Amino acid sequence: MTEELLSLLRPDLRDLVPYAVPHYPGYIKLDANENPYDFAPEVLAAVVRRLSGQTFTRYPDPEATELRRRIAAYTGMAPENILAGNGSDELILNLFLSFGGGGRVVITPPTFSMYAIHGRIAGATVAAVARREDFSLDLAALLREARAPGTRVVVVCSPNNPTGNTVPREAVEALAAEAAGLVLLDEAYGEFAGESCCDLVRRYPRLVVLRTFSKAFGLAGLRVGYLVADPAVIAGLLKVKQPFNLNSFSQLAAATVLEYQPLFRQRMEEIIANREELYRRMKQIRGVEVFPSRANFILFRTSLPAAKVYAGLLARRVLIRNVAGPGLERCLRVTVGTPAENEAFLQALAAVVAEGEGSSSG
Repeated sequence: MTEELLSLLRPDLRDLVPYAVPHYPGYIKLDANENPYDFAPEVLAAVVRRLSGQTFTRYPDPEATELRRRIAAYTGMAPENILAGNGSDELILNLFLSFGGGGRVVITPPTFSMYAIHGRIAGATVAAVARREDFSLDLAALLREARAPGTRVVVVCSPNNPTGNTVPREAVEALAAEAAGLVLLDEAYGEFAGESCCDLVRRYPRLVVLRTFSKAFGLAGLRVGYLVADPAVIAGLLKVKQPFNLNSFSQLAAATVLEYQPLFRQRMEEIIANREELYRRMKQIRGVEVFPSRANFILFRTSLPAAKVYAGLLARRVLIRNVAGPGLERCLRVTVGTPAENEAFLQALAAVVAEGEGSSSG
């Protein structure tokens, strides 16, 4: 019966490997690039106060009007340039469904694996332009693919997950000016880099900038993302958007956190300072190569197989992300946690690498 049911699945999805998310309750969790700090009491209190005026027996505002108004003020754009979604993933999939299906979606690996997965789900052909050895874009090659007939969407992540480096603003402009289709710039970690290309949407209507509340604003559990785009692009996206895609509580919470930007900015600065200290300490561990990062995570390569390091850390109750693959041989990614979490990770990593190198030499 299993084989019979699987035969009903779309043929092009039968070999698709789902995105795997390990769950280890009680472990030091540094695998998902989340904000390690709890909500400040005053922010939580403000959310709770506003719940008293809410009703959950009615459907949420399908246009997320108030949230879009506040995001517009935050980004310096107009509400008609904003579309809110149930996390960035929904918005990526909707963009590929409405603009990419039947054409080519170009990605720049190594990068976020969900771009390729969403592209295949949307029925697009996924083409890859590999990054250079230093993880920078091969802009000349990417521009050739962007101009090619049939290219519907070009996806660039900045800061790039999992490598942590940013894309120069002039490269984004070149792509937005010359691409045959849309250019999706994923700025999920943009607040940590202190830069954004949202304003370029006014000059380049083919540019779409994707952002999220999951990282800098710590709302990963409520799934709130948004994109900044030309109104004509948003009109196309509305053709595939679910009518009530973002629930009332998530809309309320996201709108509230934008009133406390100074507080969240302070938290971001703490994370950035912790990132630089973590980077400095990791460089001191023998057998570990560390890559600079503008995000809230750090990519590193070890002298040991990545799976062995991952398992060794897991045995010490520290969970990080094994990202080893083409272009990322023996590489892992660690989220910047609290100072205590970072210290536990550093001690565990040093022990795992030392033990591994000792057994290899023996």
